[in-house]
Amino acid sequence: MTDGISLHDKFALIDEHWRPKVVARLNGQEVKLVKVKGVFPWHTHNSEDEMFLVWKGRFRVEFRDRIVEMGPGEAIVVPHGIEHRTAADEEAEVLIFEPAEVCNTGDIVDPEFTAPQGVAI
Repeated sequence: MTDGISLHDKFALIDEHWRPKVVARLNGQEVKLVKVKGVFPWHTHNSEDEMFLVWKGRFRVEFRDRIVEMGPGEAIVVPHGIEHRTAADEEAEVLIFEPAEVCNTGDIVDPEFTAPQGVAI
């Protein structure tokens, strides 16, 4: 891909929560956009680290011993093997950076939250 990406335009195409969409692929990694609202299930990624970067709204990553609250322009890397869940009281827009084909629910399968992999916009 050699064209620019308008994150504003790409986020406008998303009309569901907790369903990441791939906007770029590079070096075995995917950059995904997701709209979030509510609370995601507790889970672990056994082999993959993931990075969350808040684009719009307020977003938090909850660990068993602490909560990290973030706003636009703030990011966090969740190391593999660390149990966590994500949440937003109001709708937020978040970029996710992680290896290609990572299941968004990690080590669990949830009929409501497990999203199809590799869906691009």
